[in-house]
Amino acid sequence: MSDIDLNLLVALDRLLTEASVAGAARRLGLSASAMSRTLARLREATGDPLLVRAGRQMVLTPHAEALRAPARQAVLDARTVLRPSADAFDPAALARTFTIRANDGFVEVLAARLIAASTAAAPQVRLRFAPKPDKTAQHLRDGSIDLEIGVLGEMAPEVRLQALFRDHFVGVVRTGHPLAAEPTISPAHYAALGHVVASRRGRHRGPVDTALAALGLERRIVAVVPSFPAALAVARESDLVTLLPASFCAGGPAGVHAFALPVATAPITISQMWHPRLDADPGHRWLRQVVLSVCRQAFPGADTGAGAGATGNKIMDIS
Repeated sequence: MSDIDLNLLVALDRLLTEASVAGAARRLGLSASAMSRTLARLREATGDPLLVRAGRQMVLTPHAEALRAPARQAVLDARTVLRPSADAFDPAALARTFTIRANDGFVEVLAARLIAASTAAAPQVRLRFAPKPDKTAQHLRDGSIDLEIGVLGEMAPEVRLQALFRDHFVGVVRTGHPLAAEPTISPAHYAALGHVVASRRGRHRGPVDTALAALGLERRIVAVVPSFPAALAVARESDLVTLLPASFCAGGPAGVHAFALPVATAPITISQMWHPRLDADPGHRWLRQVVLSVCRQAFPGADTGAGAGATGNKIMDIS
């Protein structure tokens, strides 16, 4: 194999993933000119242009599209082969970037604790928190993320998961809101108030609306925002009511008051999910243990329910 440079495989994977010379260069820490030379070598090796210009953008050729999945898998397999065995694993010697996909609420509440815990044991590890605009297993399958935090949702059947904690929704208003002084609130009063709803897809109905509808009631929704932090910010500066996971309010956000909902909603189980190819990976197993430990410490009384992978869990991730 003296005539094959396996470093080209990593470069090919990045180019096919980014579909951009500049993007691949950034991910690999190379200059644009060095990446262009690498592309030329890849074109010679594969006998295909791979990336061609279409207007102001570069697009993949059909052959390049066909290579995306096998190139990604080959790189992942190579990394698995070349990593130390579990018996020799030492977090302090681990130099790796882990990409975790989670919603804004989880990142705001727990990211700092995760970073502190991982850095204490593995100072060379970097955690990258990726946005979560959708619910799909594709990012786990193609290796662009290492771990997904949320609920089972529409994940693929092969995805592994472990329950982290059980959550529930609470109502939130600003400090000084007339509702904050009331010991209890009726469903009718709650529904009649103005509401701001968090939904990244612009939807405004959820489990609380189903419970209210059973009583012949409907919330008066005034605004829809794309995230829990945005809903909290609006509620803090207005007389609107919002709905947030109790975990998001665990630290007692300043300027707001949380209260129990006047209708019952099912609990929600928050899990960590990963692709089975990483199941036995020593570094990934260590990461999962760190995440589990941090969540259990943050919510010591939270029940994880009947077990990981249970169906019928309500969705914490805003839809």
